[in-house]
Amino acid sequence: MLGWLLIPAAYLLGSVSCAIIVCRIMGLPDPRGQGSGNPGATNVMRIGGKKAAGITLLGDMLKGFLPVYLANTLGLSPLLLALVGLAAFLGHLYPAFFSFKGGKGVATSLGVLLGFSWILGFAVIGTWLLVYKLRKISSLSALVASTLSPIYAWFIVGDKLIVSAALVMTVFLLVRHKGNIQRLLAGEE
Repeated sequence: MLGWLLIPAAYLLGSVSCAIIVCRIMGLPDPRGQGSGNPGATNVMRIGGKKAAGITLLGDMLKGFLPVYLANTLGLSPLLLALVGLAAFLGHLYPAFFSFKGGKGVATSLGVLLGFSWILGFAVIGTWLLVYKLRKISSLSALVASTLSPIYAWFIVGDKLIVSAALVMTVFLLVRHKGNIQRLLAGEE
């Protein structure tokens, strides 16, 4: 029973917009009306600098990590683990507290993946860092790392439900990055 209660709790935790809260506390403009309009760490970096972006990134990762880590610690089934992770991720994309208009989900999905497996999470972080070092484009780094995450999950975790959750998050991330993908293909990103 507790496992099933973690699903709505994870969604509500995911619905907390770290970007909006950090910007309010630090006296910065609302990220939804500045820069890219996305309430995420990259946009907060543009409008508030590294400190604000770092706090946002950490908060967004934690809201994906904590419920999955708790579910993992409780020894819940892979089905519940996957559903808790997806609930936290979807809470970030469609937050109940902010008119269901959220961020793109990169940091929160990373937190979820870290909750599934530290090795999986670090494989994705390593991929992001490598692509960023080579190309210096955050969105490209996120897209490559996310696209590889289901493959990593298959080899590292090996559970079909966890792989499926990683795949679902990847599909949502690709859709949310449609504009970035178009700009990358046009050489404008």
